[in-house]
Amino acid sequence: MRGDGTSTDISPRDIVILKVRVAHPTASTRELSDILEAEYGITLSHNRINEILREMSSEGVFRETILPDQELFSYYLFRIAFNYPNFEEHWESCYWDLIDDPHVLMFFNADSHYHWQVVAQFRRNEQMERWIHEFFKTHGDLISQFHNTMLHNVHKFKTDAEVFDDLLRETPEGEAYLEAERELTEADD
Repeated sequence: MRGDGTSTDISPRDIVILKVRVAHPTASTRELSDILEAEYGITLSHNRINEILREMSSEGVFRETILPDQELFSYYLFRIAFNYPNFEEHWESCYWDLIDDPHVLMFFNADSHYHWQVVAQFRRNEQMERWIHEFFKTHGDLISQFHNTMLHNVHKFKTDAEVFDDLLRETPEGEAYLEAERELTEADD
């Protein structure tokens, strides 16, 4: 399920595979195979699990991203409001510059006065300040307002595997996988 409410063609079994991969990011596909069988009753070879993960990745179901340790960088939230008379002429070059910028960790639209929001990472404050200066020199005609916030202590920086339970609850097959997991958990207690 995408954020816009439209369905993707991902089966409950594949959601479970993705959930287990997120819960065990460094596990081999052989280990994933064992976990899937023990916790969910899903019996697949490690080769098949590898194929399914590759297919989901190539279909854009998930992205594999390397996240450096939070101590290496400082993180900032940039919020951008548009100068609409110049929007049509300038939005696209700004958009692609943000997409291609190595400091941009996440770039998204938001329902607020600040339609574009960017999470960026820099090694030092001076780099961030220089970046903003160059950004305004290049894209100032597009910008009506710009707000930046340093994200001082990033307390959580990951996706938890349990978020996939929401998707699994949408189908009877997915509910069956969750029930198998619950039964195993209760048996272990």
